[in-house]
Amino acid sequence: MNGGPVEPKTQPLIDWLLARHPETPRTRAKQWILSGRVRVNGTVLRKPQQVIADPVDQLELLQRRQTTLDCGTGWQIHPRVSLLYIDSALAVVNKGAGLISVPAPNAELSALSILQDFLAGRLKPRDRNVAGRTLPPPYRRLNLLPVHRLDQYTTGVFCMACNPAARAHLIEQLKAHTMKREYVAFVQGRAEPRSGTWHQWMELSDDQMRQRIVAEPRPGNVRSTVMEAVTHYEVLAEYPLPAREGFVTKLRLRLETGRKHQIRIQAASAGLPLLGDRTYHPGYRGSAADSAVIELSRQALHAERLTLEHPEVPGQLLSWTAELAPDLRQLEAKLRSRRT
Repeated sequence: MNGGPVEPKTQPLIDWLLARHPETPRTRAKQWILSGRVRVNGTVLRKPQQVIADPVDQLELLQRRQTTLDCGTGWQIHPRVSLLYIDSALAVVNKGAGLISVPAPNAELSALSILQDFLAGRLKPRDRNVAGRTLPPPYRRLNLLPVHRLDQYTTGVFCMACNPAARAHLIEQLKAHTMKREYVAFVQGRAEPRSGTWHQWMELSDDQMRQRIVAEPRPGNVRSTVMEAVTHYEVLAEYPLPAREGFVTKLRLRLETGRKHQIRIQAASAGLPLLGDRTYHPGYRGSAADSAVIELSRQALHAERLTLEHPEVPGQLLSWTAELAPDLRQLEAKLRSRRT
């Protein structure tokens, strides 16, 4: 008998791929190849019927490079939630007033849960332009995770993570103060000086519902419940009130730290309580609310801009802006008309 060398087995690339992933439908395997997800010996092959020798352990199925979903100026997926951006790492939304950011005990409806329901196909938006859009299948498998949050009655832009690694990276940005969060607030009073920094220490009440300003802890005696709070502010506009009742000031504020109620308690401590704030503005508590200088149903605070580094693309900075909520636009228009 002739003992010559045995010719190596050859067959189409798609058959080698299916041999390694036997539970995968043939049509899906073909899509993997056509989309450039199959690499052999370091080279991406895009022809399902290309005949090759047994690649042994050199056939790789690459991770899907999920593209960003184009949300234009925002998809209104719910009356109080607009989707501004989403990819495989993070999602950014514009939240309306009265809605909590992430699920909480006895309050399951949140901006996060609404977006999760939309991605899973359980929520059909009222906006026909959005309802008619088809989400790529990978988006339906995303599992949203909290990164930071806005108070229930604070409006504006905030982000969520779409996988644990991205969440860890985003939280590190918060800790390092490299994630930039800018707010707009309308406060009662005039800020002097017109720009500066509020640097204080605060402590939550036992029921976790209120903050209070406390003295700076002594070295070696730092209680775990006392947290440092730093906010930078600048005056954007001043509006005189009639009958010499003082001024309303429009502020831009940039958080360096991000404590619960941070802006609200620091502004009040500086003699500039937020309009509409039922917790920290004495003029809106109890019977005093009936004679408040300006009627407003919630604190006049809006998260205007968010800037961060993409958690999966080092060095890529992304930024989103949310225009003032309708009630705050109406408030400012009213203040301007009084001034003129």
